[in-house]
Amino acid sequence: MRYAYFMLAFLVVLTISIMGFRGLRSSQPPIEVFPDMDRQAKYKPQAASKFFADGRADRPIPAGTVPFGRSAEAADPAFLRADDFRYAGKIADGSFARGFPTGIEVTREFVIRGQGRYQIYCAPCHGALGDGNGITKSYGMVATPTYHDDRLRAMAEGEIFNTITNGKNTMLSYADKLGPDERWAVIAYVRALQRAHHATIDDVPPEKRGDLK
Repeated sequence: MRYAYFMLAFLVVLTISIMGFRGLRSSQPPIEVFPDMDRQAKYKPQAASKFFADGRADRPIPAGTVPFGRSAEAADPAFLRADDFRYAGKIADGSFARGFPTGIEVTREFVIRGQGRYQIYCAPCHGALGDGNGITKSYGMVATPTYHDDRLRAMAEGEIFNTITNGKNTMLSYADKLGPDERWAVIAYVRALQRAHHATIDDVPPEKRGDLK
Protein backbone atom coordinates (compact mmCIF):
# COMPACT_ATOMS: atom_id res chain seq x y z
CA MET A 1 0.00 0.00 0.00
CA ARG A 2 2.86 2.35 0.81
CA TYR A 3 4.10 2.01 -2.76
CA ALA A 4 0.82 3.46 -3.93
CA TYR A 5 1.37 6.49 -1.67
CA PHE A 6 4.92 6.88 -2.98
CA MET A 7 3.64 6.71 -6.54
CA LEU A 8 0.92 9.27 -5.80
CA ALA A 9 3.41 11.64 -4.20
CA PHE A 10 5.75 11.24 -7.16
CA LEU A 11 2.98 12.05 -9.61
CA VAL A 12 1.98 15.15 -7.63
CA VAL A 13 5.57 16.43 -7.53
CA LEU A 14 6.02 15.64 -11.22
CA THR A 15 2.80 17.45 -12.16
CA ILE A 16 3.70 20.53 -10.13
CA SER A 17 7.22 20.52 -11.57
CA ILE A 18 5.92 20.47 -15.11
CA MET A 19 2.92 22.78 -14.79
CA GLY A 20 4.19 25.08 -12.05
CA PHE A 21 2.15 26.92 -9.47
CA ARG A 22 -0.73 29.10 -10.62
CA GLY A 23 0.19 32.80 -10.46
CA LEU A 24 3.94 32.30 -10.22
CA ARG A 25 6.19 34.01 -12.73
CA SER A 26 9.06 32.39 -14.55
CA SER A 27 11.69 33.62 -16.97
CA GLN A 28 11.34 30.36 -18.89
CA PRO A 29 8.58 29.82 -21.46
CA PRO A 30 5.91 27.34 -20.37
CA ILE A 31 5.95 23.81 -21.66
CA GLU A 32 3.22 23.37 -24.27
CA VAL A 33 2.23 19.78 -24.81
CA PHE A 34 -0.48 20.79 -27.31
CA PRO A 35 0.21 24.29 -28.68
CA ASP A 36 -2.89 24.02 -30.91
CA MET A 37 -1.33 26.30 -33.52
CA ASP A 38 -1.48 29.26 -31.13
CA ARG A 39 1.56 30.84 -32.77
CA GLN A 40 1.93 30.74 -36.52
CA ALA A 41 4.06 32.54 -39.04
CA LYS A 42 1.81 35.20 -40.58
CA TYR A 43 1.77 38.71 -41.95
CA LYS A 44 -0.14 41.50 -40.28
CA PRO A 45 -2.18 44.00 -42.39
CA GLN A 46 0.02 46.45 -44.33
CA ALA A 47 3.18 44.69 -43.19
CA ALA A 48 6.30 44.40 -45.35
CA SER A 49 7.24 41.19 -47.09
CA LYS A 50 10.48 40.16 -48.74
CA PHE A 51 8.73 37.35 -50.56
CA PHE A 52 6.90 39.57 -53.06
CA ALA A 53 8.66 41.79 -55.56
CA ASP A 54 6.79 44.93 -54.48
CA GLY A 55 7.69 44.38 -50.83
CA ARG A 56 4.08 44.33 -49.64
CA ALA A 57 2.32 41.60 -47.67
CA ASP A 58 -1.11 42.85 -48.80
CA ARG A 59 -1.97 41.41 -52.21
CA PRO A 60 -4.37 42.68 -54.87
CA ILE A 61 -7.81 41.04 -54.96
CA PRO A 62 -7.76 38.17 -57.50
CA ALA A 63 -9.95 38.54 -60.56
CA GLY A 64 -13.34 36.89 -60.13
CA THR A 65 -13.43 37.22 -56.34
CA VAL A 66 -17.06 37.07 -55.17
CA PRO A 67 -17.93 40.18 -53.09
CA PHE A 68 -20.06 40.08 -49.96
CA GLY A 69 -22.11 42.88 -48.45
CA ARG A 70 -24.43 45.52 -49.85
CA SER A 71 -23.89 49.12 -50.85
CA ALA A 72 -26.24 51.81 -52.12
CA GLU A 73 -23.42 53.25 -54.19
CA ALA A 74 -23.70 51.93 -57.73
CA ALA A 75 -20.07 52.73 -58.48
CA ASP A 76 -18.69 50.94 -55.42
CA PRO A 77 -16.93 47.82 -56.80
CA ALA A 78 -16.26 46.30 -53.38
CA PHE A 79 -19.88 45.60 -52.47
CA LEU A 80 -23.10 44.48 -54.07
CA ARG A 81 -25.55 47.22 -54.96
CA ALA A 82 -28.80 47.52 -53.01
CA ASP A 83 -30.86 45.97 -55.81
CA ASP A 84 -33.04 43.26 -54.28
CA PHE A 85 -34.07 41.80 -57.63
CA ARG A 86 -30.55 41.35 -58.94
CA TYR A 87 -28.81 40.47 -55.69
CA ALA A 88 -31.53 38.73 -53.68
CA GLY A 89 -34.02 37.50 -56.28
CA LYS A 90 -36.89 39.42 -54.65
CA ILE A 91 -39.17 42.35 -55.44
CA ALA A 92 -40.39 45.19 -53.23
CA ASP A 93 -43.04 43.20 -51.36
CA GLY A 94 -40.51 40.51 -50.44
CA SER A 95 -41.83 37.83 -52.78
CA PHE A 96 -39.60 36.02 -55.25
CA ALA A 97 -39.19 37.76 -58.59
CA ARG A 98 -40.01 36.22 -61.95
CA GLY A 99 -37.89 36.68 -65.02
CA PHE A 100 -34.45 38.29 -65.06
CA PRO A 101 -33.49 41.65 -63.51
CA THR A 102 -32.76 44.83 -65.41
CA GLY A 103 -29.17 44.80 -66.56
CA ILE A 104 -29.11 41.06 -67.20
CA GLU A 105 -29.34 40.37 -70.93
CA VAL A 106 -29.97 36.71 -71.68
CA THR A 107 -27.79 36.16 -74.74
CA ARG A 108 -26.22 33.03 -76.20
CA GLU A 109 -22.92 33.93 -74.55
CA PHE A 110 -24.67 34.45 -71.21
CA VAL A 111 -26.31 31.01 -71.38
CA ILE A 112 -23.01 29.39 -72.38
CA ARG A 113 -21.41 31.02 -69.35
CA GLY A 114 -24.16 29.53 -67.21
CA GLN A 115 -23.57 26.14 -68.81
CA GLY A 116 -19.92 26.23 -67.77
CA ARG A 117 -20.74 27.14 -64.17
CA TYR A 118 -23.54 24.55 -64.10
CA GLN A 119 -21.25 21.76 -65.25
CA ILE A 120 -18.76 22.60 -62.50
CA TYR A 121 -21.04 23.15 -59.51
CA CYS A 122 -24.48 21.72 -60.32
CA ALA A 123 -24.08 18.73 -62.63
CA PRO A 124 -22.40 16.46 -60.01
CA CYS A 125 -25.73 16.32 -58.15
CA HIS A 126 -28.40 17.46 -60.61
CA GLY A 127 -26.95 15.71 -63.65
CA ALA A 128 -25.81 17.07 -67.00
CA LEU A 129 -29.43 17.06 -68.22
CA GLY A 130 -30.89 18.48 -65.01
CA ASP A 131 -32.72 15.22 -64.33
CA GLY A 132 -31.21 14.61 -60.88
CA ASN A 133 -29.02 11.74 -62.07
CA GLY A 134 -25.64 13.17 -61.16
CA ILE A 135 -22.59 11.19 -60.09
CA THR A 136 -23.48 11.68 -56.43
CA LYS A 137 -26.48 9.42 -56.91
CA SER A 138 -24.08 6.51 -57.25
CA TYR A 139 -22.81 7.32 -53.75
CA GLY A 140 -26.14 7.33 -51.96
CA MET A 141 -27.51 10.83 -52.59
CA VAL A 142 -30.88 9.79 -53.96
CA ALA A 143 -32.99 12.82 -52.99
CA THR A 144 -31.71 15.22 -55.67
CA PRO A 145 -34.76 16.56 -57.54
CA THR A 146 -35.13 16.79 -61.29
CA TYR A 147 -35.50 20.25 -62.81
CA HIS A 148 -38.12 18.83 -65.15
CA ASP A 149 -40.63 18.39 -62.35
CA ASP A 150 -43.66 20.68 -62.85
CA ARG A 151 -43.02 22.30 -59.45
CA LEU A 152 -39.53 23.43 -60.42
CA ARG A 153 -40.56 24.42 -63.92
CA ALA A 154 -43.14 26.76 -62.40
CA MET A 155 -40.79 28.07 -59.69
CA ALA A 156 -39.92 31.77 -59.90
CA GLU A 157 -36.41 32.54 -61.09
CA GLY A 158 -35.88 34.57 -57.93
CA GLU A 159 -36.55 31.53 -55.77
CA ILE A 160 -33.98 29.51 -57.70
CA PHE A 161 -31.55 32.40 -57.20
CA ASN A 162 -32.30 32.34 -53.47
CA THR A 163 -31.65 28.59 -53.31
CA ILE A 164 -28.28 28.98 -55.04
CA THR A 165 -27.41 31.84 -52.70
CA ASN A 166 -28.50 30.38 -49.37
CA GLY A 167 -28.85 26.66 -50.02
CA LYS A 168 -31.81 24.45 -49.17
CA ASN A 169 -32.14 21.18 -47.27
CA THR A 170 -28.95 19.19 -47.98
CA MET A 171 -27.76 21.65 -50.64
CA LEU A 172 -25.24 24.14 -49.29
CA SER A 173 -24.86 27.76 -50.34
CA TYR A 174 -22.90 28.50 -53.50
CA ALA A 175 -22.67 32.24 -52.84
CA ASP A 176 -18.94 31.95 -52.21
CA LYS A 177 -18.39 30.21 -55.55
CA LEU A 178 -20.79 31.97 -57.92
CA GLY A 179 -21.14 35.72 -58.22
CA PRO A 180 -24.69 37.15 -58.48
CA ASP A 181 -24.61 37.46 -62.27
CA GLU A 182 -23.15 33.96 -62.57
CA ARG A 183 -26.12 32.65 -60.58
CA TRP A 184 -28.47 34.28 -63.07
CA ALA A 185 -26.46 32.71 -65.89
CA VAL A 186 -26.92 29.29 -64.29
CA ILE A 187 -30.66 29.94 -64.00
CA ALA A 188 -30.79 30.87 -67.69
CA TYR A 189 -29.09 27.58 -68.54
CA VAL A 190 -31.47 25.63 -66.27
CA ARG A 191 -34.39 27.22 -68.12
CA ALA A 192 -32.76 26.14 -71.39
CA LEU A 193 -32.48 22.56 -70.10
CA GLN A 194 -36.13 22.60 -69.08
CA ARG A 195 -37.21 23.99 -72.45
CA ALA A 196 -35.12 21.40 -74.31
CA HIS A 197 -36.52 18.54 -72.23
CA HIS A 198 -40.09 19.46 -73.16
CA ALA A 199 -39.35 20.66 -76.68
CA THR A 200 -41.35 19.64 -79.73
CA ILE A 201 -40.59 19.75 -83.44
CA ASP A 202 -42.35 23.11 -83.58
CA ASP A 203 -39.60 24.61 -81.40
CA VAL A 204 -36.99 23.83 -84.07
CA PRO A 205 -36.60 26.42 -86.87
CA PRO A 206 -37.71 24.97 -90.22
CA GLU A 207 -34.25 25.37 -91.74
CA LYS A 208 -32.73 23.30 -88.88
CA ARG A 209 -35.20 20.42 -88.85
CA GLY A 210 -33.29 18.55 -91.51
CA ASP A 211 -30.35 18.23 -89.11
CA LEU A 212 -32.40 16.23 -86.65
CA LYS A 213 -31.98 12.48 -86.52
